[in-house]
Amino acid sequence: MIGAISIQLQISGSSVQTTVRMCYHFSRPKRLPQMRRNWLGCSPTRFKPKNAVPRHYGNIMYDRRVVRGNTYAKHILPTTAQPDPAEIRRQQANRRRAIARKQAREQFRPNTPEALEGRKHTDVQTELYLEELSNIIATMDIECQTDPFLDRPATPLFIPAKSGKDVETQIEEGELFDFDIEVQPVLEVLVGKTIEQSLLEVMEEEELACLKAQQRAFEELRNNELAEVQRLQEMERRHNEEKERRIAQQREVLRKEKEIAEKIAARAYTQQYLAGLLPAVFTSLRRHGYFYNPVEKDIETNFFPWLMDEVNNRVERRYTAREILDSKRH
Repeated sequence: MIGAISIQLQISGSSVQTTVRMCYHFSRPKRLPQMRRNWLGCSPTRFKPKNAVPRHYGNIMYDRRVVRGNTYAKHILPTTAQPDPAEIRRQQANRRRAIARKQAREQFRPNTPEALEGRKHTDVQTELYLEELSNIIATMDIECQTDPFLDRPATPLFIPAKSGKDVETQIEEGELFDFDIEVQPVLEVLVGKTIEQSLLEVMEEEELACLKAQQRAFEELRNNELAEVQRLQEMERRHNEEKERRIAQQREVLRKEKEIAEKIAARAYTQQYLAGLLPAVFTSLRRHGYFYNPVEKDIETNFFPWLMDEVNNRVERRYTAREILDSKRH
């Protein structure tokens, strides 16, 4: 194992980077760790026979036959139990549904169109920082062998080797810095910036006041324009309502005139049609006896039949009398 240590020092405002490379190498033959004595203080090989074959123990955490974690929630079936057919069918149905969903997602997934003739698709990286992709995995072999049951000593404090020469000097008061002289430009800057900021704030307040005044004037003008627009809209609405009312009245007048004209035409046609119909109807009704003179009707229905009966009776009596007289003569 080879290591290097880099140390960066800062001396008197200047940066000095010192790299101290300490090369070391450690190597020891591989061997199995010695068996620890048990709590009785005796070696575990004390009761073993001399010809016993040493066993190699492995880590049971990587043994597949060992169950790791909580086993309360695990449903372990006994070796003699038969699987449930309903559970098997349900698992098969779930598997078929999962396969169908996967096929549907692959079918509706938007695919990349085919490349044009003479071109081909190439996979590129779209990340912000590109990195080299390689199938070769960088590996490194590291070996380490520790002493049996020895504590690691504390790491000694690293003290770099001293380099260069120590130099010192003496600076008297007032040689490098005079506060009254050095503070004047700082005060000028502070006062100037304060006055400038004050002027900017005053100008900003005046500008805000002007903007508010313009906004108030604009709002008043807009309100007046809105009121005028509302008045014009109301006037237009009244005009439209009056126009619609006049149009409705005119339509009603035209409809009534049309109805009157149709009635007059129908009456004239009726009068013309009934002018020759009424005499014919009355003549037919009179001919069929629906219209008659009561005296004439009474004479025809009552007097004439009675008169004819009386005449027939007298004629018959006269014939009878003549027959009787003729019979007496003979």
